[in-house]
Amino acid sequence: MTKVAAPKAGARKLRCAIYTRKSSEEGLDMEFNSLDAQRDACSAYIASQRSEGWVELAEHYDDGGISGATLERPGLKRLLADIEERRVDVVVVYKIDRLSRALMDFAKLIDVFDRNDVTFVSVTQAFNTTTSMGRLTLNILLSFAQFEREVIGERIRDKFAASRKRGMWMGGYVPMGYAVKDRKLVTNESEAAIVRMIFERFVEVGSATAVARALASEGVRTRKGRLIDKGFLYKLLNNRVYVGDAVHKGTAYPGEHEAIVTRAVWEKVHAILRESPRVRAGRTRAATPALLKGLIFGPTGCAMTPTHTRRGDKLYRYYVSQSVLKRGADACPVGRVPAAEIEGAVVNQLRGLLRAPEVVVGTWRSARPEIDGLSEAEVREALEGLDPLWDELFPAEQARIVRLLVERVDVGRDGVDIRLRVDGLARLVCELGSMVGDAQRAA
Repeated sequence: MTKVAAPKAGARKLRCAIYTRKSSEEGLDMEFNSLDAQRDACSAYIASQRSEGWVELAEHYDDGGISGATLERPGLKRLLADIEERRVDVVVVYKIDRLSRALMDFAKLIDVFDRNDVTFVSVTQAFNTTTSMGRLTLNILLSFAQFEREVIGERIRDKFAASRKRGMWMGGYVPMGYAVKDRKLVTNESEAAIVRMIFERFVEVGSATAVARALASEGVRTRKGRLIDKGFLYKLLNNRVYVGDAVHKGTAYPGEHEAIVTRAVWEKVHAILRESPRVRAGRTRAATPALLKGLIFGPTGCAMTPTHTRRGDKLYRYYVSQSVLKRGADACPVGRVPAAEIEGAVVNQLRGLLRAPEVVVGTWRSARPEIDGLSEAEVREALEGLDPLWDELFPAEQARIVRLLVERVDVGRDGVDIRLRVDGLARLVCELGSMVGDAQRAA
């Protein structure tokens, strides 16, 4: 039977806190794990110092699965809080790198210990921090601990780079269209179909804004259930994993996984992305239907249809009354109007109306029940923000806003009459905030 020495007469009681840590979570679910082993060793050491008045505290200060490279550890924070409240006299660890692997962090901890008259003890590396020799020993041991950490980091980075060059999947975010099986990327067919569709649509349309808008209207979402926006599209369209590549620090290597998108489609997409956004906007503008299609009517009440003619290299667009197309030029007093002029007139009237005080107040009152805390100033700012933003929008966006606000455009001999959609103004306010934000970030 082992005898434990009794405390010396007059020995001061020293309250000992045991701190344990393990970097990985592996094995922590076992009945007796690494943290338990560290605690047992520290408890035995404290028991051996009972004659000096050492007493183990019942509180457990454990951090399982947390790196020693950070001080953001729940167990360590509780220990430091108790030290500041003068509840601890000695901190006992199995090895000094259990407390920290970084010299700077360790220096901060030692300052806290010194300020509160706390002694630091390592069971396997016996020294006392209250002496100059103990501090020298501590600094030497910490230097080796940090050196070991840096060497391990270099080995991991080298292994990671070598694995990527061989095309291996090394973990991290799993791109949409793939899943991980046996630590390798495998195709998720349902998501892969969406990825292919996005690439193909971008080749056809040439506009991330238009593609994102179409996908949102169709309810297509990301793996996390969010609507697909331009930011997500650009990341997806630039991810070389979809053509079977493994990328490390900007260099692409043939990957072990199967490609979702063909090289031909990838090259088409990036040929478009290399162009200026303004050039793409111009091309999209030419392929976009007329701004007032389905909204404009002539004096007889018949709809006016967009049409165009070419003279040399120039394109001339018009709106022609259906009655003229069916019964001849005499069937309508205003048989044809230039598209650019009538569209410009409608847009200019819209811009003026959106700045009118009565429209701002009416929009605020209409949108207030739907948007909590909305102020009149915010509505005014959103509507005024459309004016400088308008020319930067793709034609599809311009047409959508016009359809949102305009119910009908009637062309007569004496001018043009515009009938607004009152319910569209409140919705426009909600959308303009995000549109202005996108434009400012792009600038």
